[in-house]
This record gives sequence, structure tokens and C-alpha cells, in this order.
Amino acid sequence: MAGRKANGEGTIYRRKDGRYEGAAYFRTTSGVRKRLRVYGRTREEVHTSLTEAKAKAQQGIPLPDRVWQLGDYLDYWLESVVSVNRRRTTYGRYEVIVRLHLKPGLGNHKLNRLSAPIAQSFMNQKLSEGYSVRNVHIMREVLSAALTNAQREELVNRNVARLVTLATYQPADITPWSATEATRFLEVAKSSSHYVTFALLMLYGLRRGEVLGLRWQDIDFESGEIHIRQQLQRVKGLLYQAPLKTKAGKRDLPLLGFTQTLLRAHHAQQQTARHAVGAVWPAADNLVFTSESGHPIEPRNLSRSFEHLSKLHKLRVIRLHDLRHTTATLLKGLGVPARDAQLILGHSDISTTQSIYQHDDMESRRETLGRIEKLLTSGQEIVDDGSRSRQFSRQQSLYTRMLASSTTVIHGRG
Repeated sequence: MAGRKANGEGTIYRRKDGRYEGAAYFRTTSGVRKRLRVYGRTREEVHTSLTEAKAKAQQGIPLPDRVWQLGDYLDYWLESVVSVNRRRTTYGRYEVIVRLHLKPGLGNHKLNRLSAPIAQSFMNQKLSEGYSVRNVHIMREVLSAALTNAQREELVNRNVARLVTLATYQPADITPWSATEATRFLEVAKSSSHYVTFALLMLYGLRRGEVLGLRWQDIDFESGEIHIRQQLQRVKGLLYQAPLKTKAGKRDLPLLGFTQTLLRAHHAQQQTARHAVGAVWPAADNLVFTSESGHPIEPRNLSRSFEHLSKLHKLRVIRLHDLRHTTATLLKGLGVPARDAQLILGHSDISTTQSIYQHDDMESRRETLGRIEKLLTSGQEIVDDGSRSRQFSRQQSLYTRMLASSTTVIHGRG
């Protein structure tokens, strides 16, 4: 009886193919006891694997119910975690990264065997294939999010994606339109069927999805307010009305006189078009901005129209989203407090408003430094060139004597 094994110690034996197999019972993540089998070329290798498993069990770390391939786990994570808890747009972005990059490159690796060198090699390969640093950062972010969930489910002990080293991503500089350029665009945009849409984007700094998601019940002509409550987005080929990006995005804005006039005229035109189309007009959405047939406007088409209009009238071409940067910068130039600009733009963090969306230019710097110059030099007389030269010579002579004296002291100490 003295040589008998303790309960749960496990067994190790040699197989017919010459390899060694070990087995022992452990509690799994689902709470049931399951027999773990490990294999190796030597008895010591198998013994080590069993010992490691027993050590984890003693620490209260349960055994996974199955051995996951990374590709299978990514599919599970997308459908069971991301699709349930994240916005559709987030799911759509993650799904593309998983399908096009992570599964083809890493999917065959076992989840619990994925190492930092393997992940690093994959990211390096993507960079060598010509993908931008920004795109590879996104790949790492998605992989890291999946592995964080695997840690939470006690399937892996660490998140190796966080150990990958990548060059720092430097976003491209954005130069928004000046007030002159913005005014010029609004003037030439009057010929566009999207004029009112562009005007709201420019005046309020709305996001593209927010302006296209506006419904007529969000426009309160009586109280003079615009209620931002949803956004229009395309995910996996379908347009749908989605919740706002953040809680701060839900905001109420004043319906300005100019904007109210535009919207009333636009409403009248839309009603005329609706009666002309008749029953074909979709009645469910009641969107403010629609196509001629009453359907939601494709976001990409609005961006294309904006770019085409800018090129046609020889305006400096910027992205449609950069109108939001333009509004933020104009608010700053008008002296609007950053907190007010944050609420208007719907940012969760004031630092986003200040560091990302509000820009300056040489003229604003010149004006600011000019104020400092005026403050510090008011009452100062400017001497003639000859006096200034003599004064400079005296200052230079004094500086030379001070330098020589300091050098003597330093050498003396040495």
C-alpha cells in the first residue's frame, strides 16, 4: 500500500508508437471534472506537463473544457461576446480584421500556445507586406481584445498581443478650412441637393452619421431646438439607425434662425416630393435628409459629393469629417470656452476637443504673440541704429569679461 499513488496524481505510460502519455483528472471551467491527457517524446516531458497542470489546479485555475484553435476562438468571441456587447459598427470592424488578417495568419495556432514571438512575427510580416503602421496597430488591438476575453474566461494566462512592439502611430496632420474657405464652400454649395446637409455639418460640427440620422421629430421648431439622438450607419452592406457613439453624443442644440429657415424650406420641398412619389415613399423612418425617392442617403455618397463639389470650385480638398475640425477651430477662434465647444460637438472628454479637433495656424499664432509683444513692450522706446550698435558692443564686452572671469574660476577649482 505504501507504493500506491495518491488520488488524482495521474498516470504516465509509454504508448505503442514510442511516445509517452499522461492522464489525470482536473476541474474544468464549466465546473465538471475532466480527464486531461498530455503527450510527449519523453517521460520527463509528460511529467512536467502534468505537474504544471496540477500547480494551476492548486491555485484555483480551472482546466479549459476544450483545446481552442485561435481561429475558432476568434469566431466564438465575435459572435458570443462582441455582437452581444458592442455596437454593430464595432462588430463590423472587428469581423473584417479577423476574417482578412488574424485567421489567415494566426488561426491555426492553439490559443494557449500563442506566444509573443509568434504574434510579433505576424505583425512584422504585415508591415513588410506594405500595411501601414496604423492598420497593423488596429490588428494588434483586435487580437488584444480577443485575448483579454480569453484571460477573463481563464483560457490563457497572459495577453501576448500586449507584448508586441510596434512603431508609434503618428496621425496625419489636419488643416481644417479657414473661415474664408468655409464661407466660400457654403456659397458654392447652394447649387447642390445636399446644401442643407452641408450647412448643418458646418454650423454645428455634426458627425456624418448624426446629420443623416436626423428625423423630423428631432427638429423642434416650437422650442427652437435640435435633438441629436441617433446616427445612420452602414454595416455589412446594410444601412441602419444606430445609437450614438457615446453618451455625450446625445445632446440638444439651439435651432438657429438661419438653420430654421433652411429646414422649413427643405421640409416643404420634401413634402412636395413625397406627394409626387406617393405610396412608393418609405414612411417608417421620417428622416430629414433622404434621396429623391425617400430612402436614406448613402454616407459614402455624401462624402463623394462633398469632395466633387470642392474640386469643381477649386477649393482646397479636405475630408467631409474635417468640417467637424473646421467648426471646432472656428469656435476656438471666436473665444468660445473649451467646455462649451465640447458640449456642442458631443465629446466625452474635453481633451479630445482641445488636442484633436481644435487647430491653429500661423495667423492665430502671430496674433497671440503680437498681444504678448504689445503687453511687454508698450512704453519702450526704440533707439536708433547707431545707439543700438554701441549698446550691443558694451553688452558684448561685458559678456566677454564675465565669461573670462567664470572660466578663471572654473579652472582654479580644477
